[in-house]
Amino acid sequence: MIQSLIGSAIERTRTMMSVLAAIVFAGLASYSAIPIEMDPDVPIPIVVVTILHEGISPEDSERLLVRPMELELRSLEGVEELDAYAGEGSATIVVEFDTKFDQDQALVDVREAVNMAKAKIPSTAEEPIIREVSMSDFPIISVGIGGEGISERIKFRLARELRDEIETIDDVLEARLEGDREEILEAVIDPSELEAYGISNEELLSAVGRNNRLIAAGSVDTGRGRFSIKIPGVIETGEDVLSIPLKATSDGVITLADVVSLRRTFKDADGYSRANGSSAVVVEVAKRANTSIVDVVREVKTVVEEVRKNFPANVEVSYIADMTGDTVDQIDTLEGNITTAMFLVLTVVVAAVGIRSGLLVALGIPFSFMFAFMIVNLLGYTYNFMVMFGMLLGLGMLIDGAIVVVELADRRLKDGASPKAAFSYAVNRMFLPIIASTMTTLAAFLPLMFWPGVAGQFMKYLPITVFAVLVGSLGYALLFAPVLGAMISRQQTRLEGSYHQLINQGRFDEVGGIIGAYARLLRLSTAHPLIVICCTVVLLVAILQAYSSRGVGSTYFIDVEPNFTGVNISARGNYSAEEIRDIVLDVERRVQEVGYIDSSYTRAGGGHSSFGNGGSAPDKIGAMFMKLSDRRTRELDGWQVEQAMEDAIKNIPGVRAEINSMEMGPPVGKDIQIRLRGEDLKVLTDHTKIIRAHLEEMEGLVAVDDTAPMPGIEWQIEVDRAKAAMTGADVTSVGAAIQLITNGVLVGRYRPDDVDDEVDIRIRYPEEYRGVSQLDNLRVSTSSGQVPISSFVERVAKSKVSSIFRQDGSRVMYVRANTEQGVLPNDKLDEIREWLSTQEIDQSIDIKFRGASEEQQEVNQFIGVAFTLALMAMGILLVTQFNSFYQALLILSAVVMSTIGVLLGLIVTGYPFSAIMTGIGIVALAGIIVNNNIVLIDTFNHLRRENPGWDMQRVIMTTGCQRLRPVFLTTFTTGFGLLPLASGVSIDLIGREIEVGGPTASYWVQLASAVVSGLSFATLLTLVVTPALLIAPEAIKSIVNKVRDFLGGRMSAA
Repeated sequence: MIQSLIGSAIERTRTMMSVLAAIVFAGLASYSAIPIEMDPDVPIPIVVVTILHEGISPEDSERLLVRPMELELRSLEGVEELDAYAGEGSATIVVEFDTKFDQDQALVDVREAVNMAKAKIPSTAEEPIIREVSMSDFPIISVGIGGEGISERIKFRLARELRDEIETIDDVLEARLEGDREEILEAVIDPSELEAYGISNEELLSAVGRNNRLIAAGSVDTGRGRFSIKIPGVIETGEDVLSIPLKATSDGVITLADVVSLRRTFKDADGYSRANGSSAVVVEVAKRANTSIVDVVREVKTVVEEVRKNFPANVEVSYIADMTGDTVDQIDTLEGNITTAMFLVLTVVVAAVGIRSGLLVALGIPFSFMFAFMIVNLLGYTYNFMVMFGMLLGLGMLIDGAIVVVELADRRLKDGASPKAAFSYAVNRMFLPIIASTMTTLAAFLPLMFWPGVAGQFMKYLPITVFAVLVGSLGYALLFAPVLGAMISRQQTRLEGSYHQLINQGRFDEVGGIIGAYARLLRLSTAHPLIVICCTVVLLVAILQAYSSRGVGSTYFIDVEPNFTGVNISARGNYSAEEIRDIVLDVERRVQEVGYIDSSYTRAGGGHSSFGNGGSAPDKIGAMFMKLSDRRTRELDGWQVEQAMEDAIKNIPGVRAEINSMEMGPPVGKDIQIRLRGEDLKVLTDHTKIIRAHLEEMEGLVAVDDTAPMPGIEWQIEVDRAKAAMTGADVTSVGAAIQLITNGVLVGRYRPDDVDDEVDIRIRYPEEYRGVSQLDNLRVSTSSGQVPISSFVERVAKSKVSSIFRQDGSRVMYVRANTEQGVLPNDKLDEIREWLSTQEIDQSIDIKFRGASEEQQEVNQFIGVAFTLALMAMGILLVTQFNSFYQALLILSAVVMSTIGVLLGLIVTGYPFSAIMTGIGIVALAGIIVNNNIVLIDTFNHLRRENPGWDMQRVIMTTGCQRLRPVFLTTFTTGFGLLPLASGVSIDLIGREIEVGGPTASYWVQLASAVVSGLSFATLLTLVVTPALLIAPEAIKSIVNKVRDFLGGRMSAA
């Protein structure tokens, strides 16, 4: 059946060429249609619940808001971790579900649990806000609106207009404003007028509240119709507020206009934003899932350029943190490197088998990629760095089948066969070995499909892309390569005395060149197989011993030269918003002086809570995010720029500023994260401070922080209720009076025509009456007249808890740090563990290492399981193919050699063992390296069946000499194609650029070097050890027989 199918394909060349053209055309169309992204759009199984309660303390927030919610949310199915933040005026609960749990169902479950818990929280709390977190929430570009001499109101208005226009773009998920302030209608009291008219604060507030209501008075049935009756009393304009009556006297009616001045303004600033070093309102744009970042940013810029035509001339519009340039640059550079690898592969193959055969093999690369693009597009995936990861790995495997078929057909052509007969024979002969090779490679990658957690969601793109590439290469090798080969190849005259004829005749001594040298090596290897095997085992054990003593350790992911970076700014103290702004501006100025910045975005104050292990440090007051200038034009690389910035911002008195590099790959946070869990807040805080102090003294650690509550002072107004009752006052009247000198009393809301949201109406005292000193001068109205609150109130300064962090129902705190460039986190973790073992830790405190350490442990464990399962699946396939346990184990021995070869490469290059990149490189090698052995063993079995009269040594030597060229080609093409990246050099043939280091090379260097070193080492050993292992059973049998004969002769003589 297979022969007839292949024969039919070769006969119907026009049909096959049409199918080939259709696949290539569909691949090109898919390539142009696939959305481009930097990172995969991973569904993050996180739901955030936020509860606002004005004026609540962190302790009360924990007791009254967080704990009731925790009780309901912890019982939900699929919950993996529950984080809760109790802060001033709010509580936030972050529910993280298992990645396999349905996101929509998780949201429904959380809503139901929150509804049940609402009955247990104070009725004065606002309605809980529930939202999902996804990768799409993060901005892909930000637009800053600023300029000298532009008022805040104009900037806010222009920013809102721009936001509304941007949100009309279909692929834009959301456009958020940063640096704007909420509008309010502020009624500023004139205290002297209020006192002159004899109006109390309570009367003023009550009058406004009573006159801002919509009253539905029912309906009247007249017998001729039914009419509803309403009493419209809702405030619609500022004039409505001023006309509210307060008091009637014989001289007339006193209205609010007589005692207040009305102005439409903004809430007091609690944060500021800046773009490229100047004050600005920033519009952060987030795109929808599975849309192209390049297309969305282009549309956003088109809209911005159109809208800005109507802006005043002195308004400056700037683009900040544009991700498209870096994304496109990375994709273009990698595509250029893949093209370079294709050219190198083509060069090697053409040099080995000629131009026609070389082109025939090399055409398999673009065909397989086009087929993969088609599959990726059909699955709805984006073109991101994980898909490119799969393409790069596939590059090392996709031409193996074509090389084997074309090389065998080339030998048949030299024996005088016709092109059709040669390629038909080659495909039929190599059909099962190629199928087995592809299936074992797929089996190596299959377990990666089940990688758990968020890292698994990142990694799932890898095996699927590899599967698509390999299936395309299999189709090309078995169908299209033979058809093309039969079309373009020519009949050749049989040459007598060629090297393969000499090999078939067993005349190995007459063969010259590399094959002749290899034949002599094989004769030596097969003559002394046990010695060769023992020497190999000794060599492998020696490498393992050398790695255990000279290896540089392990790491979770890799360090990539940054194109984006950030700065976190922290300071302790009760700073005002303006003081925080000045501190952040000082840090910004120092960073700007370093230079090499393309654009910068600075935020001061306003809260910076983030999710993850421990969230943001409580003392964080600001942050900067910067896109560095083009690396091709600056003198320093990304790491050196970061180091220069770090030197510029350290040692600022009272301020801790640290570099916050942009993470590549699965997000894990800081390198070192130590979690302390306990219920006693004081004991927990004390231990956190001790550990932090030790980390700050350790060499090699930077950016040390913790999440312990920040010490501070708050004023508590303690009311003597008995004395207050004697004067006719109470806590409510005192609270209302105090609010008048702080944020103002919210008396209602109205919705003017020129805004989208409701505007608060707040009544407050003038600027000069606000402040702590005015608390003692406040008066409240009682039946006895105006009474100073100082007669029954005591103002006490007490320590303040900034926030309380809980995890899975317990109080926790984190101590975190990053390592310096070149320092491995694992080494520092070992030092910290050793130090902790010498400390007296309170028994109520539980300490656990999280973050990259925890993720690396899980990844190593999974890679180990995946590797074992892959070997088992490959073993089953090989036993099925060869019906021999020994031959299956012999083939799998190459996997051990390749793994040890990777360790040897790490010793030579000095790279650490990356849990993800090196680990996946080893799994990929397992699929690549067995292919050579499969072809060797299959040829060995074929020759034994076809030539039963040959001795074992001749069969093995013929097998080795026949398969040397295809084995060399498959190995050399893979290694040679990846060699530039493995050397840390990016050669972009399309962009005509050679770059030593750089983001692309530093990103792929560990993966490429793992494949090159493991493949080279294992192939060299395979060509010598596999023949020795094949003849080993016969050698052992011969030794046993000799021993038996010897012992038998001794016994008969006796």
